Parts: sequence; C-alpha cells; structure tokens
Amino acid sequence: MDGFAQHRTGLRALRLGISQLACLGRHTLTGLLSVAGRQNRDWSADYRLFSQDRWRPEGLFAPVLSGLLGMLPADRPFVAAMDDTHLHKTGTHIPGVAYRRDPLSPAFHVNFIRAQRFLQLSGLLPGQPQDGVIGPARAIPLQFRHVPPVPKPKKAAPPEEWEAYRQRCRRENLSTAGVAAICQLRHDLDARPGGGQRRLIVASDASYTNQTVLRGRPQRTTLIGRIRKDAKLFYPPTPADQDPRGTRRRYGQPAPTPEQLLKDDSVPWQEMTAHAAGKVHTFRIKTLAPVLWAKAGPDCPLRLVVIAPVGYRLHAGGKLLYRQPAYLICTDPDLPLQPLLQYYLWRWDIEVNHRDEKQLIGVGQAQVRAPQSADREPAFAVASYAMLLLAGAQAFGTNPTAGAVPAPKWRRRQAKPRLSARDLIQYLREELWGDALKDIAAHSRHFASGTAPDTNCPEFASSLPAAVRYAAAGG
Repeated sequence: MDGFAQHRTGLRALRLGISQLACLGRHTLTGLLSVAGRQNRDWSADYRLFSQDRWRPEGLFAPVLSGLLGMLPADRPFVAAMDDTHLHKTGTHIPGVAYRRDPLSPAFHVNFIRAQRFLQLSGLLPGQPQDGVIGPARAIPLQFRHVPPVPKPKKAAPPEEWEAYRQRCRRENLSTAGVAAICQLRHDLDARPGGGQRRLIVASDASYTNQTVLRGRPQRTTLIGRIRKDAKLFYPPTPADQDPRGTRRRYGQPAPTPEQLLKDDSVPWQEMTAHAAGKVHTFRIKTLAPVLWAKAGPDCPLRLVVIAPVGYRLHAGGKLLYRQPAYLICTDPDLPLQPLLQYYLWRWDIEVNHRDEKQLIGVGQAQVRAPQSADREPAFAVASYAMLLLAGAQAFGTNPTAGAVPAPKWRRRQAKPRLSARDLIQYLREELWGDALKDIAAHSRHFASGTAPDTNCPEFASSLPAAVRYAAAGG
C-alpha cells in the first residue's frame, strides 16, 4: 500500500486486486465488485481508483522486483524477457485503440483487429536444475506499459503539423518504449541492495533487435535477440584494413550473413543441451564472434549464434518435421554459449504470461473509457497476477504438488514441472471461500443475504454467493 496516497485507497486496491484473481465470470469492474460483495453499495470510488486517484502503476510492481531479487542467488545475473501484446477492443472511443495486425492470422491472409498495444517486461525466476542442465524459469511481470499510436493528422493538415507528427513517431514508438522499459529496470535494480552488482540480460524477439534498442540500452545490460538471416555483418577492423592515408575504417572485412554461416560446412556444429518445452533437448548451434553490425554501431562487438532446426513429431510414429532455424545476436561476446542459449529459450515463458493474463486474469475485459483508466486498469490486473506468481514461488517453490487442489480421477497423472497459474488461482479461491462453501452446504436456504450499508472501506472479505450469482448470470 506504499504506492497509494491514502491508506483507504490502498485497501480498496487490495480488495479489487484479490477480486481480479478470484472472479468467476468476466473481469469487468462490476464483476470485481460482485466478487467483493459490494454490488449493492456505491461503486463510484472504485471507478475513481483508476481514473482519478493518485498512484503510478510502476509502484505496484516494486514489491515484485524486490521479492524476485530476494529469491535469486547472489552470483546470478538478472534475466528478463520483453515483448508486446494486443488487447482486443470493440469500442470506438477507447483511448489508444487502433487497427493492428492480428498475430494469430494465417500467413496467407493478414487480418486486422482493433486493439490496445502494451509492452511487457517480465523477470525470469529460474527453477531447480534438471539432469545437470539449468532448469525451467517462471516469468513474473515487472512492467506493463501502454504504447498507444501517435494520432495521425488529417490529409489537409498544414506541413508543419505533418512534420510534428513524423517527429513524434520517431520519439513515441515501440522501440523507444522498449528502451525506456529497459532503462527503468536497470535503474530499479541499481536502487536496491544487491541489484546494482547484477548484470541485466534482456531476451527479446526480432522487433526489438534494431538500432534504437541496441544503441539506447543502458550500461551493464546485455541484449539477446533474433536477427535477420540476411543481415550484413563485418569483422572488426585490422591494421591491414586501414589505408595509409585518409579516413580510418570503423568496420573490417564482410563477415558471412547468418544464413551463409548456417550453410557453411567448414564451420562445425556444436551440440548443447538446454531446457525447453518441459524437457531437456539437444540443440546444434554454430557461433561467430566478435562481429560488428551497422545497426549496433562500430563500438558494439556482437556474438552471432545460429540454431539448427529442431525435429519434432505430431504424434508417436509420425513423420519427422522441422522448424525454422533461429539466428541470434548477443551484445556480450564473452557470455558462454550454454547460458546464452538457455536465457533465450526462457523468453518463451512471457508468451505464457500473455495467455494467462487474457484467459485467466481477464486483462483488457474491464469496460473503461477514461484515459487514465485505459492505461492503469490493465497494468493493475497484471500487477495482481505478478503478485500471485511471486507468492506461489515463495510459498511452494518449484514443488508442483504442494498446495495444489486435488485433480479429478480422470485427469492424467503426469509429472508437472511447476504449479500453473490456474493451480494457484484454485488454491487462492479455496483459501477465500473454504469456510463459505461449508456454510452454504449446511445452510443452503441462506444463500443470499443483505448487506449493511457502509460508506467506509473495510478490510477485504470475499463474498462467494455474490461471485457465484455474477458468474451464473453470464457476467
């Protein structure tokens, strides 16, 4: 509650945060109020929490970062994953909504959706090693920033307005937001005990492997990202590359492109094991270091890593299929290959965050139109989800069975690497509503009861009857 101006505002946020996780129907603000048993009371203060009250979304994630640092060994770097996601919207007056390319559309037909765009940065909490290999990691959100598009002027607007629009597009885009997120995380690490000495490693996809992010990253920060297969790389300049007179060369001889390195039989493959998709796999990689790329600049040596396609079968005995090769660059040529490969494979867990946030937590389902609410309510929901994951890691560690609600008999009994977000939510609901379920079973005729009027903000007490009624009504 330290991030709120008043104590009662913090209590209201705590009540809505727990309701965000325990809600059974759609995660609208009316749904959260129903879960808290406040559907018959004045709701204006709960809406003002997002539209008017003084608090910053960054303050909600501060305890999560401190908890992550407390669980990491002192000699480990801080690894994070960065990616953006879309929240589908149908309203035409919601701030930040624009037409976006649907990432789930087929390759042969591009679809467009109306959505808000958010940038997420998640810290990666490593699990226990498996078979002598670094184990899986859980991604826990640390930032959730709204990145709206710059309003486009009309066609008949004066040239000065169009020039100002182009300048804003250079300053306010997804790449500049990514740089701001990385710099903010680096600043937050330096401000905490034991965080300033840690190396920050950020894994991202190809959309952030560009000049803006590579040259704008802060000190003591390493970026691992995908690169184009036809990227033009160079070796560092040698004395033989310099002319006796004239301008000094900043780049040496051309180096093979990532695709050429993949097809070069003179460069041997190296086999390495890493954890991915729930088990340990063997990967074949090639590497070349140091190399230079004009996007990163002449003073940024890079390591190029090529990962051969991994074979897989859709079913036992099926045809062996292959995925596409992956081409990576790392801004730290001295980083060992084994952790470099594992850090990048951990990045996939941020996609699990996006799925959980939309399907389980209901991020983006709140029907708000105020500019501040459109920015802060999704971040508030993601912060609640991050605290749930951190609390689960602190309470149960990597034990996949501790605290889990018993599964039905017909469910397959297979080993789970960890408790999922759904398991943690079920356990939270059991703690909140365990006594209420017993009371309902004993006194079913008293399913619904009135509530006394109360204008203050009391301690949180979840209402199972109200939550069930809201879900049964199709909310």
